[in-house]
Amino acid sequence: MTIFLRTLISGLNLGSIYALIALGYSMVYGIAKMLNFAHGDIIMIGAYTGIVAVMTMNFPPLIAILTSILVCSLLGMLIETLAYKPLRQAPSLSVLITAIGVSYLLQNLALLIFGSEQKAYPTLGAFPGFTVLGVKVDGMTVLTLTVTAVIMIGLTLFINLSRMGKAMRAVSEDRGAAELMGISVNRTILITFAIGSALAAVASTFYGMTYVYIKPTTGSMPGIKAFTAAVFGGIGSLPGAMLGGILLGLIEQFAKAYISTLWSDAIVFGVLVLVLIVRPSGLLGKKRAEKV
Repeated sequence: MTIFLRTLISGLNLGSIYALIALGYSMVYGIAKMLNFAHGDIIMIGAYTGIVAVMTMNFPPLIAILTSILVCSLLGMLIETLAYKPLRQAPSLSVLITAIGVSYLLQNLALLIFGSEQKAYPTLGAFPGFTVLGVKVDGMTVLTLTVTAVIMIGLTLFINLSRMGKAMRAVSEDRGAAELMGISVNRTILITFAIGSALAAVASTFYGMTYVYIKPTTGSMPGIKAFTAAVFGGIGSLPGAMLGGILLGLIEQFAKAYISTLWSDAIVFGVLVLVLIVRPSGLLGKKRAEKV
């Protein structure tokens, strides 16, 4: 029972981080219909920004987090403007190749600036936990899960109720019609990338405080698994991203505890394949009727 509870808690912690990253993927795809495969590397940049802000510039924790959010938001807008905007009408393969190129560019820039050695992410505060049935629940797990849920609810309300959110939904449905209604498609997509990248910065904070060590390739695997979580839950669906991330973290941790650490990734991706065979749109994704 103790092993089960510990695995459950660690799975919720890992899953909430995946969910937070997956929210950024789903936000961008749901509005811009583009998969930003450099999203994981924006997380890495956010983590390095937090390290520099605290360790070098002696910023207080809150200011360091806000600095990371600002840097990642500006980086996301820059990437969208220079790399993705010219390719909106291009084939998907061209966009994919560009995204991979941006990913490698960010990794190599980080390698040149920070070096190949791992750097420790600073402790931004103490978060007291509690005990359940003899198993200690870390305060970081509760905080990560709570923040992820609040962000998911906040984004859902923002998209459904705010003026900019309505513009985002209009661009998502039909860009041509949105332009005819006076909506700036370029501005809307730019803001979408800024929000998605800000989410990556928040994710970098929790990832850094949980796993401590950061290196130029830090964002690659979490980015891939968060993308898997977004597809699992239904790409473009914010609640789906949340659900997919939590389930992915639980599956991975239970696979490690009860089957094999070596097989955990294969099991995760195998479950994804099975879900997509049964439900191609994901758990909470919606089927779209194509007009001809």
